[in-house]
Amino acid sequence: MAFDYDLFVIGGGSGGVRAARVAAGEHGARVGLAEESRMGGTCVIRGCVPKKLMVFASAYPEAVAEAREYGWDVTAGGFDWARFRTRLEAELDRLEGAYRNTLKNAGVTVHDARAVIVDPHRVRLASGEEFTAKHILVATGGWPFVPDIPGRELAITSNEMFHLPALPRRALVVGGGYIASEFACILNGLGVEVSQYCRGAQILRGFDDEARGHVANAMQANGIAIHCGTDVMRLEKAASGIRAVATDGSEREFDLVLYATGRRPNTAGLGLEGIGITLGRNGEIPVDAYSQTAVPSVFAVGDVTGRINLTPVAIREGHAFADTVFGAKPTTFDHQLVASAVFTQPEMGTVGLSEEAAREREPIEVYATAFRPMRTLFAGKQDRVLMKLIVSRATRKVLGCHIVAPEAGEMIQLAAIAIRMGATKEDFDATCAVHPTMAEELVTMRKPVRTG
Repeated sequence: MAFDYDLFVIGGGSGGVRAARVAAGEHGARVGLAEESRMGGTCVIRGCVPKKLMVFASAYPEAVAEAREYGWDVTAGGFDWARFRTRLEAELDRLEGAYRNTLKNAGVTVHDARAVIVDPHRVRLASGEEFTAKHILVATGGWPFVPDIPGRELAITSNEMFHLPALPRRALVVGGGYIASEFACILNGLGVEVSQYCRGAQILRGFDDEARGHVANAMQANGIAIHCGTDVMRLEKAASGIRAVATDGSEREFDLVLYATGRRPNTAGLGLEGIGITLGRNGEIPVDAYSQTAVPSVFAVGDVTGRINLTPVAIREGHAFADTVFGAKPTTFDHQLVASAVFTQPEMGTVGLSEEAAREREPIEVYATAFRPMRTLFAGKQDRVLMKLIVSRATRKVLGCHIVAPEAGEMIQLAAIAIRMGATKEDFDATCAVHPTMAEELVTMRKPVRTG
């Protein structure tokens, strides 16, 4: 059978674009790609990139305050949200154009329309146009989830955060994950009065307990009101804003309510069940190590699979898929030891096992130190950073590294290389310190603070 395309990709985010580019540009495949919204997906348009730019913007008031302590005669004026938003939207337009040019230069045919799967080798666009393909790749990402509570229409999600007409005076962030915590810090840094409701006993569930506790303490010290063990029962329109009625019995009014209670795979209405693919409990697409579904011609990468919801992971999965199917080079991506960063203030970087997970697996040693860093100590601030290593007592390998500090994301990337190579605690000890830096503490901790 002659197909219209060798590969048809549904979704123009990081994973789908990488797969399409490599399949077409490096392996010579005939590739079509359909995207119903903006090219670039969650990361570029409504996630990592605009969020990180907002993180940068929110850090300047503190930087100005520090500058005064260092002798600079500076003051911060008011924050011009409209000016920032205009620059932000222009940057997103530029990035979207770059993604389109990348696909065009690789020879990928782009269809600006929603696509659904008709059968294992056929897709249909919203226009009614149909195409056949030898292989179909689903890379439609995730979508914010808002629980079905009364008044849910009064809330917004992270999708809308970058397009607010104006900054609120009072904001409620609902959720305890990294997206909720990051936006709580962003809004707080931009001068908004922020409350954060979290159902769990602590924010950032799944991360190392000591590290997430360190982040929570710093957030509270910076003025964010974190309410753990608290959820919203309903939202109501009030004369001066939105009233949130909570499970702790409180009723508070806010100008903005942001729900960041999780994301779900964006699989609804794609036609997957109709071709024999049984979705997981949250709508994720089950795949094997090569990203292949139960239907041999259909593959899936990125957040839609529910494996690890990180942009670099989706990119690596997409690249591995293209090399496997079109490059005659079977390739899998190892989902172990994937480093990540949480862009709260302060940042948290982590790779490997938490203390709790490692303790359940084998006997360990814990090396940790918390201290006031030189830069802010001089400025009279009380903030502290945390450096932590989890070490196997049997093999001496470093099983996990957790950093809470300014620029922790930059530090954890480098630590991840050593840990992935199997570095032992003695390898860290044998590495000469770079002085004076915060990161030198990673190679100067000699005695464990805990064993288990």
